Amino acid sequence: MNTKQVRIIKSSERNRRDEAAQEKAVSQKKTAQETARDMMSTVTGWVNDLQLRQQAETARAIRSLFPEPTAAK
Repeated sequence: MNTKQVRIIKSSERNRRDEAAQEKAVSQKKTAQETARDMMSTVTGWVNDLQLRQQAETARAIRSLFPEPTAAK
């Protein structure tokens, strides 16, 4: 035979759970400004990384095309 348990939740316990869930939702929700700031930071990091790579590749290409003259003895 199937026996099912019924859990009784008192109103004070339900209120505590509701308040905790509401506080958690508020703390997890970001404002539009915070979201935009995070996206801007991420994109700025990508751009900086790309620029550093391009600078390194350009410097390597210039050194390979124009080797430094060696001192003649």
